[in-house]
Amino acid sequence: MNKNFSFLGMILSSIVGAMVALVVYNTFWNNKNYEGIGYKQNFVLSNYSDTSNVVVPDGLNFVHAADIVRPAVVHIKTFYEAKQQQIQRQQVDPFFRQFFGDEFEQYQGEGGGNQPKEAAGSGVILTQDGYIVTNNHVIDKADKIKVILDDKRSYEAKLIGVDPTTDLALLKIEETNLTFVPFGNSDQVRVGEWVLAVGNPFDLTSTVTAGIVSAKGRNINILRSKTNYAIESFIQTDAAVNPGNSGGALVDLKGRLIGINTAIATPTGSYTGYSFAVPVAIVRKVVDDLLKYGEVQRGLLGINIQDISAELAKEKGLANVKGVYVGGVNENGAAKDAGIVEGDVITKINDVFVNTSSELQENVARFRPGDKIKVTFLRKGSEKTVTATLKNKMGNLSIVRTDDNSFTALGAEFKALNKEDKLKFKLEEGVKVVKLKDGKLKEAGMKEGFIITKVDKQPIQGPEELINILNSRRNGGVLLEGIYADGKKAYIGFGWE
Repeated sequence: MNKNFSFLGMILSSIVGAMVALVVYNTFWNNKNYEGIGYKQNFVLSNYSDTSNVVVPDGLNFVHAADIVRPAVVHIKTFYEAKQQQIQRQQVDPFFRQFFGDEFEQYQGEGGGNQPKEAAGSGVILTQDGYIVTNNHVIDKADKIKVILDDKRSYEAKLIGVDPTTDLALLKIEETNLTFVPFGNSDQVRVGEWVLAVGNPFDLTSTVTAGIVSAKGRNINILRSKTNYAIESFIQTDAAVNPGNSGGALVDLKGRLIGINTAIATPTGSYTGYSFAVPVAIVRKVVDDLLKYGEVQRGLLGINIQDISAELAKEKGLANVKGVYVGGVNENGAAKDAGIVEGDVITKINDVFVNTSSELQENVARFRPGDKIKVTFLRKGSEKTVTATLKNKMGNLSIVRTDDNSFTALGAEFKALNKEDKLKFKLEEGVKVVKLKDGKLKEAGMKEGFIITKVDKQPIQGPEELINILNSRRNGGVLLEGIYADGKKAYIGFGWE
């Protein structure tokens, strides 16, 4: 009897133990955390419950900034004649596409290669009366530029000016009382700070993405492949930016503009983790110049610079790797006039620390020819500070407006080469003589319509550069190289008396 009771007790104990184990398993292991990770996450609907356990830190609210900025970010559509579209595609090199993706080839419409084509990007309204900033590569060589507001109103835009050295362009639409994005301060933006990118990726209008600033003063050498005067000091973020976002807004959580989204680093043409924006400090300077002068007025120190690596510091006998190394000084430059020499290490511009070439260029690029800046540098371990008066790329202090195209001594009026002439003569840049009166050029045999491409074998980009060069050649002879409307090349020389 005792044996039977003992056997029955063992069975009951086993049953009770199994039940306890089942309860413990259901309580501690068989819960939602387990099933959500491996399987059900792929099928969660977008209208999920608001009972999330995620805690949002105080002050981190994207809604306020998004509501402010979205009405002021526009959709830009550019239209190209078929012939020009083919030329534009040929000019897009693989390295350029690596950072900008395939925006250049996102042309829409049907009908084959003989039909007008279309591309798209973004822009940011800066003023109530319709000034809009975007990227130069968004509108480059476009025959027509269309701006579509967030409320779907549509306008044809006028191109005010461009600056390829920063990849920025300024547009104007005829409207009033527009919502605009207020300027922020890109100097005060810190790595790790939350930011929003607002634009129109893949023609998906008014798209907002969030991320953090992952680096500042980033140089990716994308613009410098196009011009030696390029300024690259990008704000790098991990906010998702795709083709179509170019020219859109990068803003802080108060809805203030801190940058213009410009490029992505991508092997696929789409976002893969990094995006780059032109700091608003540069945007403001470029826009202001385009409004006042029609051209960007770039003040230069006149030096060759390079970042200091451990290897360079060892080679040159530098005490540390801080600052920017001066590898050369131009003979007629601002730095030489101020007493800066090869081998100096620049550490500050106007009391702002600079530790990379891009940081130095960004801080100098905010000023115009004739402006004075403080330059602090190390020479053989001793710190010195000098005042440098910046010059233009021709080595003088002059500022020339685009509409100031008459040059009295020569009896000529000049205009920048338009896109039709560029296509016709397969030229990138040049200056056209639109009017010719009595003067040295007429005496030398020049006729109206002549396109000047070089002065003393130096390529000419625009009227400002031409006038500056001619001003600097007043003590000797000048040889102009160019082409007439019939395609014939010509050389015209004259001397100053």
